[in-house]
Amino acid sequence: MNVDWSESKVRQDVREWLRANWNPNAKLIDWRNTLVDSGWGMPAWPSRWFGVDLPPGLVPVVLEEFNRFGAVGVARTGIRLLAAETLLAHGTDEQRERFLRRILTGEEIWCQLFSEPGSGSDLAGVTTRAEQQGGVWIVNGQKVWTTSAHHADFGLLLARTNWDVPKHQGMTYFVIDMRQGGVDVQPLRQMNGYASFNQVFFTNATIPLNMRVDDEGNGWRVAMTTLMYERRAANALTGQGLNRRSDGSIYEEEAKESALLTEPYTWYPQRAGRVDLAVDRALATKSIEDHATRQELSRLLMMSKCAEWTASRARAAQQQGQSQGPEGSLGKLANSQIAKQALKVHTMTSGMESMLAGEDGPLDGLIAEILLSVPAISIAGGTDEIQKNIIAERVLGMEKEPRLDSGPFRDVRRN
Repeated sequence: MNVDWSESKVRQDVREWLRANWNPNAKLIDWRNTLVDSGWGMPAWPSRWFGVDLPPGLVPVVLEEFNRFGAVGVARTGIRLLAAETLLAHGTDEQRERFLRRILTGEEIWCQLFSEPGSGSDLAGVTTRAEQQGGVWIVNGQKVWTTSAHHADFGLLLARTNWDVPKHQGMTYFVIDMRQGGVDVQPLRQMNGYASFNQVFFTNATIPLNMRVDDEGNGWRVAMTTLMYERRAANALTGQGLNRRSDGSIYEEEAKESALLTEPYTWYPQRAGRVDLAVDRALATKSIEDHATRQELSRLLMMSKCAEWTASRARAAQQQGQSQGPEGSLGKLANSQIAKQALKVHTMTSGMESMLAGEDGPLDGLIAEILLSVPAISIAGGTDEIQKNIIAERVLGMEKEPRLDSGPFRDVRRN
């Protein structure tokens, strides 16, 4: 669809459509199907696939109008949009027909099956095996740190299909049915008390031939698309419909959906260090009168503000239609350093009491939860070391480290 878009036209078209269609007492699934059909749920997508071919720079205008009406957007929580964007970029028309609508309406839940016990940071080192036998792929192996696997309908699976080529060339990307008998999901209890992640075992699980994404051996390229969206700090439609109201049954439905899907992420603010609590805690404990504490607190606030500016720059570039730059890895690494600095400040302001959990601890144990949660941010979504390598090689132009894992993957020494 070739349309001469302008900000005023987008605003007028969205506003008129919402006036004609938005109903806060509609069924959530009915509303989202209407929204998907309109193209305003994911407006930057192609018109053939539930979008309107809107330039990315005008997407925030759509967000503003949805917020003005308090209108609910498409389903976005969890891995859903990673799956949708990956299939939009690499999937077949059959796969897009099968999955995209039901992802956006929220009818199906997804998980991401990348990390393994022996290859967490080395994504290309996966050893979960997929072998074609007749009309299906047979999968055997193990994945770990898989959020929402316990209630997922489908998973994005990276598996090894060729052991006789270098490791980056021997992987293939699949969509796998998580409800079949050959998939065993087991929750993992964390030291902060939560059980957000799972380990997943595959024992002769099957994947139809038409559920392979892109060509055999192109798994690394497809996975990079998924990770690009995972690391992207700013999404132009994030928070669609933030202006929530209470007068409408659709909000109750959405709240129930959100409670289910966000439950694994409830400790993520603590993982990020809770910078928002730092100044109040320093004032409440009078530790702000200590010059060393003030120094560390000031350093924390400066680091946080610089990261905020970098994220704003990335968001502005995205709104102008520019491709993702190094901001993803820079932001990921910065957030890790900020969380560690926040942990240091919280420890200085709360002292030994920071180790007390529950009602005995500061803020009913919240500070202790921060101490236990922050280490995870240096691992999740690519370790600090991986982000430093990406920045060194792709931003600073430094030489790559010597590799000892070239050649056929079956000959590479593994842990």
